[in-house]
Amino acid sequence: MPAERIQLDGGRWHFSHGPIDIVAQAEGDAAAVGASHEAAWQRFIPLLDELVAELAQLRQPVGAAHTLRGPVAQRMWAACAPFRASFITPMAAVAGAVAQELIACYQRPGVTRAWLNNGGDIALHLAPDASVRVGVFADLARFDPRDRGDLPLDGAFELTADQPVRGVATSGWRGRSFSLGIADSVTVLAATAAQADAAATVIANAVDVDDAGITRRPANECKDQSDLGAIPVTVDVAPLASAQVRRALDAGAERAAALQREGLIWSAVLACQGQWRIVDPLCSSPAADPALPGRPAHAVGSVFA
Repeated sequence: MPAERIQLDGGRWHFSHGPIDIVAQAEGDAAAVGASHEAAWQRFIPLLDELVAELAQLRQPVGAAHTLRGPVAQRMWAACAPFRASFITPMAAVAGAVAQELIACYQRPGVTRAWLNNGGDIALHLAPDASVRVGVFADLARFDPRDRGDLPLDGAFELTADQPVRGVATSGWRGRSFSLGIADSVTVLAATAAQADAAATVIANAVDVDDAGITRRPANECKDQSDLGAIPVTVDVAPLASAQVRRALDAGAERAAALQREGLIWSAVLACQGQWRIVDPLCSSPAADPALPGRPAHAVGSVFA
């Protein structure tokens, strides 16, 4: 099937090709926004074929070097390289890297802000003085596609152009990609969408604890030709004791804080069975203001992860 695009309400576009589904929205001068959407579409058309051409290498664990040629493939590898001490393949950053490739089409005069949402992994463009709110929907088990009203968001981030964040990504065992941990969701803010994607995967894997209520199966039994091979991935999590959930979240938060100290993420929000951990930015003014226990509610966001 060839790449397809459909214009949505609110000036948004839906680009789809195989497993890639992107919703693009931009604001600013009409001519600049229109030109940006067209440029993004033209760049989108060959992207899947470029990735498929190097898929065999992209499914291999990240090593000390690579021979990847495509810019998106190289970006995937670079985002995952800091984590190569443990098992990770460039596919951990594929959604964010694709969104990041396309957001470049909107970085032009006349576009005040833009966001590309690739299945919850978001790349942002913010002109000076612009801002965007990103809503967090933590538990996909609560999502009902029949509900056409406003989503009951769990919280929101407000990001401004002067903050070093242009990527937001979410990972967890309920998501469309496999996870080794039990987090319902881990949302990461980072400098780029590819970096946020890779880090969200790593942190979500760390939200874990030993418990008989957790069911795992080899990844290649859940999906043919998974890049994770026979590594057990989480397929079900029963209601756990509150102390078990706390231990799992503590482990994930510790991993997130370590990545933050290394400059690999800016902040993160971790959710599991109604409990939360927030890793605030290493600055005086936190980026996150989610509607969580102990935090005031924020307005509904413009995009959500």
